[in-house]
Amino acid sequence: MVSKEKPKTVGGQAVIEGVMMKGVNTVVAVKRSDGKIAVKKINDDSWGIWEKIPFIRGIFVLIHSMIIGMGALSYSAKVSGEDEEELTTKDMVFAILIAVVVATLGFGVLPVLVTKPFHIESEFLFALIEGLIRAFLVLAYIWAISFMKDIKRVFQYHGAEHKSVYTYENGEPLDVTHAKKYTTLHPRCGTSFLIITVFASVVVFAISGGLGWNSTIEKIISRIVLLPVVAGVAYEFQRFTAKIINTKIGKILAYPGLMLQKLTTKEPDDEQLKIALVSLNYALDENFEGEIVLDLATNTITPVTAIPGTTLTK
Repeated sequence: MVSKEKPKTVGGQAVIEGVMMKGVNTVVAVKRSDGKIAVKKINDDSWGIWEKIPFIRGIFVLIHSMIIGMGALSYSAKVSGEDEEELTTKDMVFAILIAVVVATLGFGVLPVLVTKPFHIESEFLFALIEGLIRAFLVLAYIWAISFMKDIKRVFQYHGAEHKSVYTYENGEPLDVTHAKKYTTLHPRCGTSFLIITVFASVVVFAISGGLGWNSTIEKIISRIVLLPVVAGVAYEFQRFTAKIINTKIGKILAYPGLMLQKLTTKEPDDEQLKIALVSLNYALDENFEGEIVLDLATNTITPVTAIPGTTLTK
């Protein structure tokens, strides 16, 4: 078997009582109610060329991430004891569709309806005011859910994910001692993507207005139809910002997204950081397959659904 090359960058997502990481593999690690850690490899096949074409790949990467993330979230809810069963494929499709509809209506259509009564003539100014309203709604939503106890813990795992990513990308050993020193704010975070889409929407919708989509119904339709364009522009901008993050202009461009992450990330405790690092370690292990349970207290590994012929390490 040809060895897979270790990626230069990695990423992940916080879930209920755990973290999903994507490296050589996509793996989710979750703390069980008995204190042990369940680790599972998630099937995550690439969508091929659709995730490689600039300005088109953004919407496909977003949808792909939502599907994988929903599966990891469902698994974490079951393992941590929040739910008795994992979601079926039908359940996940339904949940994603509901999320898309709510986001489209709440953050796409609603700002148009709120801005329209001001009778703003300039299409750019209309898009700007609409964008500010959209930004307010995003901030208000994140601020409101941040008071929920379970969400606070998810935000801590979010911080643990970022610290783990920094540790790996700086070439340091993947342990708590090295990871603790890093910030919880990361320029490639999905939270930053949210605020970037707000700025991208101002540009895209100002252009669509300039092309003649001026009535209320035309504006509403454009906000729905042009959503993939907004996502594509935002995705490319975020990639560009991440590449130049160590430059002065890069830091300026990344600043709004990093500040928003102060709401969506919290400082993790050592146990949460250890779980994130476990997830990343297995995500980087090309030989890992199936599902195992780790008992860190006794340093033992129990296979759950390992595939015959593979090795379990770490």
